[in-house]
Amino acid sequence: MNKAELIDAIAEKSNASKAATAVLLNATMEVIAEALAKGESVQLIGFGTFSVNERAARSGRNPQTGKEIQIAAKKVARFKAGTALAASLNKAKAQKKPVKK
Repeated sequence: MNKAELIDAIAEKSNASKAATAVLLNATMEVIAEALAKGESVQLIGFGTFSVNERAARSGRNPQTGKEIQIAAKKVARFKAGTALAASLNKAKAQKKPVKK
């Protein structure tokens, strides 16, 4: 699902216009990105938590030349699914399993 499809699905479920839904989705994404840039986490109970992890500097190897290179430290965004989301995924998976007789 891409962003346009997500906007369509949210607009349909909420009976809101696609334009209003797009504005709200964009604002939500901006707020989450700004919080992560400040080093804060965003916790949505039942859905999951967006947080920032730091990756240490390390050495790697250029696959084309085999030469060793230094990879700089950096911050990366992380998402950890909440309990309710994880349970709904596993529930859906269990329902699709064929029953052996």
